[in-house]
Amino acid sequence: MKTIDAFTRRFAPILDPRSQRRGWRFALGKALPALMSFAAVRLTGVVMATLWSLHLGRHPRTVFGLEWDGRWYWHISQYGYGLIVHGKGGHSVYNDLAFFPLFPGLIRAVSTVTPIGPVNVALLIAWSAALVAAWGVYAIGELLHGRHVGIILVVLWALLPHAIILTMAYTEPLMTAFAAWSLYAVLTRRWLTAGTLAVLAGLCRPNGLAVAVAVVTGAVAHLWQLRRTGEPTAPRAWAAAVTAPLGWLGYIGWVGLRTRNPAGYFHVQSLWGSRFDFGHYTAHTFRHLIVGHDTLVVYATAAIILGSLLLFLFCTLNGQPLPLLAYCAVLIVMAVGGSHFFTSKPRFLLPAFPLLLPLALHLARSRLRTIAVLLTALAGVSLFYGTYLLTVSHRAL
Repeated sequence: MKTIDAFTRRFAPILDPRSQRRGWRFALGKALPALMSFAAVRLTGVVMATLWSLHLGRHPRTVFGLEWDGRWYWHISQYGYGLIVHGKGGHSVYNDLAFFPLFPGLIRAVSTVTPIGPVNVALLIAWSAALVAAWGVYAIGELLHGRHVGIILVVLWALLPHAIILTMAYTEPLMTAFAAWSLYAVLTRRWLTAGTLAVLAGLCRPNGLAVAVAVVTGAVAHLWQLRRTGEPTAPRAWAAAVTAPLGWLGYIGWVGLRTRNPAGYFHVQSLWGSRFDFGHYTAHTFRHLIVGHDTLVVYATAAIILGSLLLFLFCTLNGQPLPLLAYCAVLIVMAVGGSHFFTSKPRFLLPAFPLLLPLALHLARSRLRTIAVLLTALAGVSLFYGTYLLTVSHRAL
């Protein structure tokens, strides 16, 4: 019971009312160093990948905008749903219903009013969403531990090995933007905002469900706290808890109607080879890496998974707010528990930025020289690995 009370006391820090009155311009001004650092890191990654793509004779726009899932989103934005591709040997059937609708819908909407073409629009949306996400990451770090931690948290997130994804026509930037600000709204008890953003996150990706779980967890903890103290109930918290899963459930239900199968979405995913097998496939891959050998990307993926599990343990021991723990837990379970596409698992974990809070806290207490050396080394590894991942490796992103 004491553990529950500790969580409910910590899960919703309240902002200084003076900061709330100053509005978003003041908040953006405080976040500007973090956003400039994020933009500098990611633009460096774009330049490196562009130069190497040109060296390999590939068009950079194609590399960033039409690789892997990017091509599927482009096709949906232009022609709607209905594309089915049979894999070699007939073992897999790739159906575009596996892709959630918000990102291609935005591409279609924006490209109808701008003359720059759908691929450029997709990149514009992804890059803009990445900046909004970085702002949300900073806001949570600052809210919980101060401005210095917020800046370091953003830089660490920008330097993740798979952060090159944040500059591609993928849904991770958009989902993370909605997720970060929804979590921020939960922590500051802006319940209707939290629920609305969770709906939008749930329309971006399958693991957008994690945002809904975080909102429901935060709302339940808040309502439990009110009941314990005898305070009046909070209707907006109830509304957020009910509303949050509707985006995710809405698309799952629509696919069920379209396929005339209540579990139609999960059937479509299974034809891609993606099932929830409680980590059996992941464990089998780890066994393979121990007794056999594989490519650099596979070993890096295994290291990232283990690192994420270790960071989650640190987050739990450090008493991280319950909604953030719930959010990261769902992302980890969905990534580790799913079968197939092993090298895509770091991408599935990319939105789990709260896992980096223990590292950001530790670095914030370090000397400036230590911070500079560690971040420079991390930047070198991350930027070169991201370029390799996008332009050289043939593994699925």
